[in-house]
Amino acid sequence: MDLVTSGHGDTAAHPGGSPANVAVGLGRLGSPVSLLTQYGRDPYGEMLAGHFADSLVTVVGEATAGDLPTSTAIARTDTAGAATYEFALSWDPAPIPDELPAGMVCLHTGSIAVTLEPGATTVRRLLEQARGRCTVSYDPNCRPTLMGGPTRARTLIEHRAALADVVKVSNDDLGWLYPGRDITDVAREWLERGPALVVVTRGAAGSYGVCGSGDVHCPAPTVEVADTVGAGDAFTAGLLDALRRLDLLGVDNAPRLRRLGPGTLFELLGEASLVSALTCARPGADPPTAQEVESHRHNIRNASTDRARPSGAAQLAPSP
Repeated sequence: MDLVTSGHGDTAAHPGGSPANVAVGLGRLGSPVSLLTQYGRDPYGEMLAGHFADSLVTVVGEATAGDLPTSTAIARTDTAGAATYEFALSWDPAPIPDELPAGMVCLHTGSIAVTLEPGATTVRRLLEQARGRCTVSYDPNCRPTLMGGPTRARTLIEHRAALADVVKVSNDDLGWLYPGRDITDVAREWLERGPALVVVTRGAAGSYGVCGSGDVHCPAPTVEVADTVGAGDAFTAGLLDALRRLDLLGVDNAPRLRRLGPGTLFELLGEASLVSALTCARPGADPPTAQEVESHRHNIRNASTDRARPSGAAQLAPSP
């Protein structure tokens, strides 16, 4: 649970957790999605279970195994809506199944799930099991207070990125992992390690993506920001949903993903950016539904049509 304290001192509890946010975002966008997770037998755990059910996320495994409490993150936002975090966590999931679920086309993970032991070892084995059998997606979503120094974290994160087909990382992550380095250079280096696609989010400055055929920069939509909690996770959900709709997920589509062109990459980043922007427009990690995204697109199209209409058109009237 994210316990979000605003710049005005008000605190509210919002369901959170990076992979969970991605799952919720995918469910609301219409992608069939399951979540392997863990939460306590307590009021926060009950809130999470209801949140997942309402967002059409199927929870798999023994989510409430043991007597551990639900993990919390105290998120403090500044006047611009940017968040910093303090954590109280436990992560010891049940053993993974011997076989991946039938029909699974993509496995996503990231952040604390792949760095906090003992659960991190379970997740690493799952990634290694999935590699080459479905699309693997990864978001480092770095939390320096939990990951130790950047040198140790860099080794682990580079290994996980090399196992992935799709990597989304923020410029803040790369700034901490590689101080002084140009983010585009790092993204290209990561691409050479194995992924088909590496995307760097840059907040209000938009996003940058690189694939085998080239790279693109995509601007971010302008919205009135409530806070940035879950913005990166919403971007990932939007990206994966757009890849699904273009039939670019799954082992059978891996060659097409490797042949991704800059034009399609720009389209993917635009879709993901819109989902992220709509999440920033309301408090907490509260990603939009497919209907809300389409409504916003409709409003944008109408506004564009109005701007394109000749200035004298409003003065036209039918003949007597």
